[in-house]
Amino acid sequence: MIEVIVAFAVLALALTLLLGTLSGAARQVRQSADAGRAALHAQSLLDQTGIGEYLQPGSSNGVFEGGRYRWTLQIAPYDDPTRPDQGLQAASTFEPGTARLLRLALSVEWGGGGPRQRLQLQSLRLSMPDPSQSAPP
Repeated sequence: MIEVIVAFAVLALALTLLLGTLSGAARQVRQSADAGRAALHAQSLLDQTGIGEYLQPGSSNGVFEGGRYRWTLQIAPYDDPTRPDQGLQAASTFEPGTARLLRLALSVEWGGGGPRQRLQLQSLRLSMPDPSQSAPP
């Protein structure tokens, strides 16, 4: 009789360890799926940015999937780190009608409660200035 009780105790312990491992794996799969969806949303937003509109330095934000994913996009003139003489003044001034290089920095956050997950992407875009914004000659 004692052998049967010990066998059931060992079986219960083994099942507890197995279920704990499976629940941890399911949580990792869910986190991976969330990160994949965030990456797809981020890539889609970056692909659409600057299509049919002139890019202007500034910041914008929004949500995907009814607030499940939150994003912030910052557009700024690109400063070449290999050119120390360029500086902020050179990046902000350019000849009217010439193209300029802009840096797009996108941050996507998701998750609630505890520490949030974050995906950060950066891209460079060559952009023509908006002709309606140019100064008169």
